[in-house]
Amino acid sequence: MKSVCVAIVFLFGLALNAQKSETEAVKNIIVEFFDAFHKQDSTALKSMVIDKIILQSISTNNSGEVTLKEDNFYQFIKNIASIPKDRKFEEKLLGFNIQVDGNMANAWTPYEFWYQEQFSHCGVNSFQFMKVKGEWKIIYLVDTRRKKCKN
Repeated sequence: MKSVCVAIVFLFGLALNAQKSETEAVKNIIVEFFDAFHKQDSTALKSMVIDKIILQSISTNNSGEVTLKEDNFYQFIKNIASIPKDRKFEEKLLGFNIQVDGNMANAWTPYEFWYQEQFSHCGVNSFQFMKVKGEWKIIYLVDTRRKKCKN
């Protein structure tokens, strides 16, 4: 009986470590994504997504209506790469909430966006991931954008 309990505890520990390892792998992709974003590295950004990635933003327009905007990821990359090098922009991630189930993961990352060292907007990124050939790839990214942050 004691050996069965030890085996169960051991297997439970392995499962927890595997889950933690996958969670860290997903977090690392997000960190790498924003590192490439800030460096305007379109090649690195493309390597982290699937070909048919969906990119959307939820915001409120000047009339107070909530809108959903879909962007072409490759046009987004082109726009990022075209920002003059003397312009400073930074998306500051404020936390990570990551969940993994087998070959699917999601991450919730609150953020603040700064342009030329001035606050621009804040919100949250919601990433969906799929494991492809042993690597996590971003399949869907939607964000919210607000002028006032929650405290």
